Amino acid sequence: MSNKNRYLVIGGGGLLGSNLICEILLSGATVLAIDKDLENMKKALSLLDVALDSSQLHLKAVDITNEPETIKFFNEIGHLDGAVNCSYPRGKNYGASFFNVSQEDFNNNVSLHLGSAFLIMRECASYFHRNKHPFSLVNIASIYGSCAPDFSIYDGTEMTTPVEYAAIKSAIIHMNKYVASYVSNSEFRVNSISPGGLMSNQPSEFINAYKKKTLGHGMILPADVTGSIFFLLSSSSCYINGQDIIVDDGFSL
Repeated sequence: MSNKNRYLVIGGGGLLGSNLICEILLSGATVLAIDKDLENMKKALSLLDVALDSSQLHLKAVDITNEPETIKFFNEIGHLDGAVNCSYPRGKNYGASFFNVSQEDFNNNVSLHLGSAFLIMRECASYFHRNKHPFSLVNIASIYGSCAPDFSIYDGTEMTTPVEYAAIKSAIIHMNKYVASYVSNSEFRVNSISPGGLMSNQPSEFINAYKKKTLGHGMILPADVTGSIFFLLSSSSCYINGQDIIVDDGFSL
């Protein structure tokens, strides 16, 4: 990355998105960050001591579940070298245990999260076709997109892995392949990172049970993921396309 690079971060107000923005800025590149909730994104970045008035940082409110709004944004976006989709749209009943998930809620959450991921992939590919400039899109999948959840680590907590989450993340991993194959151009790349559990104020019972399933590190931090994202954005991964990189300290072994 250099001060000539400009990257889009989608979902900049979230845990991973806000930390990624901070790391990209430190690398010298420019960031265009979007989130549905602009004020929440500003607050998250301020807590990381990011200078909101930096000439390297541009923030905008965009609802990526709204197709016309998203299309308009991409048509007006300007120069980009790549994008990272850290967004996590979900409905009000998201997170229920399997037997309590209604078909309506399942469909709604898949539509919000997977539907918006599709929209971002399509618009990034369209952007590439219009501009003919090398572009790397990095999606955020999950280890539970390629292996079954270990429900034993949730014992003694109110946590679970939502069935929608597993369905969505597995679909994103396959959509990497579909979109890469469809565009069929080495200069447009779409890959994903599958993190293990990200540390985010989970109960100690869960953190300890999770750590026992890893090779010793346990839950990971956003900083543990950004290196792999940087790799996929950079020319060092120029012929990696349609792939998924797992970052989980051996949890899924």
